[in-house]
Amino acid sequence: MAAGTSNYWEDLRKQARQLENELDLKLVSFSKLCTSYSHSSARDGRRDRYSSDTTPLLNGSSQDRMFETMAIEIEQLLAKLTEVNDKMAEYTNSAGVPSLNAALMHTLQRHRDILQDYTHEFHKTKANFMAIRERENLMGSVRKDIESYKTGSGVNNRRTELFLKEHDHLRNSDRLIEETISIAMATKENMTSQRGMLKSIHSKMNTLANRFPAVNSLIQRINLRKRRDSLILGGIIGVCTILLLLYAFH
Repeated sequence: MAAGTSNYWEDLRKQARQLENELDLKLVSFSKLCTSYSHSSARDGRRDRYSSDTTPLLNGSSQDRMFETMAIEIEQLLAKLTEVNDKMAEYTNSAGVPSLNAALMHTLQRHRDILQDYTHEFHKTKANFMAIRERENLMGSVRKDIESYKTGSGVNNRRTELFLKEHDHLRNSDRLIEETISIAMATKENMTSQRGMLKSIHSKMNTLANRFPAVNSLIQRINLRKRRDSLILGGIIGVCTILLLLYAFH
């Protein structure tokens, strides 16, 4: 019985490794397809700048069919690998296998990590491919509109170019005006803040002056007494000086 369960586990591991190898090859090819699609679109875009050819930008039909076919194949392989991982998980949880078999759990976790990495890589590459295709479809539509417009009369093209330039000038002027207004508003806010601060300081000083009138009165009395003492002292010094002079000359 143990040998049978061991063979079953080994068969599952072989299936998982085989599917992982196939997925690795498929994902490499899938990534190359996306890269070649991007490079070819860039070359066609540069070529269309200097030619009036109205043929499609890309040989999109064949590449799109190849993309769809490879995507379906990879999704099928991922589904099969998921099923094998589920069977391996059921095997590790079965009654005939010790629940604390660290080697089996480690192997299962490694296969699950590989499956997760392949799934993430597939979805990332697929999303990049779809984004490039949508962008190229949009750019192709824009280029066609531009080419169709360029086939019009030269006078209309020239007039449109002048209108576009004037429109750019107006947009630049609006941007400069908005920046000037923003600077003025910021300056106004700073001045308003400073005025409020000064008003607050003035109000506090008035409050202190009104709160301590006795202190002001006392200070005034002290100043008057100092002046009186200064006058008295000055008078005494003057009298003493006169007396000394009279004594000296006699």
